[in-house]
Amino acid sequence: MKLSGQRVLLVEDEPIIGFALEDMIIAEGAKTQFASSLDDALELARSQVFDAALVDINLHGRESYPLARELLKRNVAVVFATGYGVEPMTGDLPMCPPSPSLTICRRSARLSPGWPKG
Repeated sequence: MKLSGQRVLLVEDEPIIGFALEDMIIAEGAKTQFASSLDDALELARSQVFDAALVDINLHGRESYPLARELLKRNVAVVFATGYGVEPMTGDLPMCPPSPSLTICRRSARLSPGWPKG
C-alpha cells in the first residue's frame, strides 16, 4: 500500500514514538490524524474516513482491539504495532509473527485477501 494521498489514523500513547511515526508517515505523503487514547481514537474512527490505521495494542493499559474491530467494519486497513511482542488476539483478529523490534500485522480485504484468521 502506497501512503501518498492516504488518510492514516495513528494511535500511540507514547508521545515521542507517536511523533516520530507521524513524521515518517507524513514524509511518505500521507495525511495523518493522531490519537493518544482509545476513547479519542474510537471517536475519530466513527467520525472520519481513513484508508489505514497504525495502532499500538496497549494504550495506557487498555487493549486497542475494540478500535481495530471498528476500523475493520469500515474497511480500514489496520496495522498493529507493539514493543511487547506477539500478544494473544481473539479469533476475529489476525495473529502475526514477531519481528526483532516491533510486532506488525495487518488485516484488510484490500491489503491482504485471504489473511488467515487466528
